[in-house]
Amino acid sequence: MDKDSIALVTGAAHRLGRIFALTLAQNGYAILLHYHRSAEAAINTAAEIRALGARVYPVEADLTDSEQIQALFSKIDSLNLPMKVLINSAASMKHENLRSVSAEDWDSALNLNLRAPFLISQRAAERMKEGGVIVNVTDAGVWKTWTGFPAYLVSKSGLEMLTRLQAKAYAPNIRVNAIAPGLVLPSSDTKDEEWEKLISHLPLKHPASNDELASALEFLLHNQSITGQTIFVDGGYSLT
Repeated sequence: MDKDSIALVTGAAHRLGRIFALTLAQNGYAILLHYHRSAEAAINTAAEIRALGARVYPVEADLTDSEQIQALFSKIDSLNLPMKVLINSAASMKHENLRSVSAEDWDSALNLNLRAPFLISQRAAERMKEGGVIVNVTDAGVWKTWTGFPAYLVSKSGLEMLTRLQAKAYAPNIRVNAIAPGLVLPSSDTKDEEWEKLISHLPLKHPASNDELASALEFLLHNQSITGQTIFVDGGYSLT
């Protein structure tokens, strides 16, 4: 338990970010709960965190804006709590056609999915002392050729390499790893039959549960000899 330290989770209002924020709260961290447009979900997640007995500080920010990133860290500094953990979870995954995707949409995806984790990790590393942990959330499909999600895949594959670079640059005081989820939560526009079809193609025939993602994060929090690695929590999807 680390009740005197703060963990920053980006995109923490819902989906994977929420899972990671709740996991850290259960491990005793105070949570800097970042969100952008999901204000109602952020309120609900903050209430869940408080119910666990942890402190939580919701902060709205557009992570494609470097000034808003700096404001996020000004809030952390004002809390006068040592920063111990960063989870780079915020991301966008927009369906696009590589032949016609606009430069604006391309830049938007890379700015949030890759540039923001780079900048946020820099700011976090300035504040972390010995024992700091950074976890980047990538994707089990990062090396697949999903032609309908080009900007997303390029950004997430870049985040894989950034993880390795950060692990070397920030050692020995800070460990940097990645979690690559596979099928966990269906999107709002995914039909039940489509979701079941996707699951049927997994070697293990089941999506990752919230608890399984949580245990992957806890493993990375506590194992002091792992850095520069990616844990695939994907039911074997990366094998197909």
